[in-house]
Amino acid sequence: MAIDYRKFFVITETDRKLPLILETVGYESQQLYYKREDGYPCFHWLQTIEGSGEIILDNQSIKLGENQGMLLAAGIPHEYKVLSSKWSTWYMTFDGALAASIVYALEFPLSTQISWGIDTPLASIHEYFYEKYRYSYDFTGMNGSLEVYQFLTLLKKHGNVNKSASISQSHERLLPLLFQLEQNFGSADVGLAWMSTELGVSPQHVNTLFRKAFGLSPYQYLLQLRLQKSKELLITGHNLTIKQIAETMGFLDASHFISTFRKSVGLTPEVFRNQYHKNQIEKG
Repeated sequence: MAIDYRKFFVITETDRKLPLILETVGYESQQLYYKREDGYPCFHWLQTIEGSGEIILDNQSIKLGENQGMLLAAGIPHEYKVLSSKWSTWYMTFDGALAASIVYALEFPLSTQISWGIDTPLASIHEYFYEKYRYSYDFTGMNGSLEVYQFLTLLKKHGNVNKSASISQSHERLLPLLFQLEQNFGSADVGLAWMSTELGVSPQHVNTLFRKAFGLSPYQYLLQLRLQKSKELLITGHNLTIKQIAETMGFLDASHFISTFRKSVGLTPEVFRNQYHKNQIEKG
């Protein structure tokens, strides 16, 4: 069980060149009223561990119950208001040369309630950091940068907004279909209608799940899977022609396979195969 803690980290001039900088992490078993008229000087994450509270911004008030949190950008005025007899919170503040770019690239909604399941690592992250930093002081610099990135990827994977499915939930829902695609990716029957039938949901929902889990349409995912498998076969299938590989992978014809492969990889399948075997001979 974590007790109250607050860890500040030394930030050097060298650290300021890092993509992400861990400034503080902390846990408060009883969060009190707090007001920052000028906001916090860097990115500030706050989540509820137990009870509930409210973050009041200029034009709105957002409640944070258990397993809910919010990411605020630097300089956003805000205040905390306790809504229950106990409001336990955990927070992380971070900055860095690429902090804003990474937050943008991961598409985190700022000043918005984000939720996650009680069985995810985010639910017990306050205890993880308590144990990790209790006896160790070597989490400045690159190590701190990695910790921030690991946290952000956890949030991206498990967090959801407005009760929509998280990436991990979407991926889990797709698992039976992904298994079938591994077995049938080269079949001419494989398409959106086939995926919809296999998963037992509408084509529109299949599309939504793929875009949430991978940022790709079902067709784009299938195309990438076929290209991945074709690379493997180009290397291992020494006696197979390009036409045979194209047919095995489910492409319309060799010409379609070659143009698609070149557009994605920057090489024709034949050049890709020859370069690989040439490198193997040189290594040998």
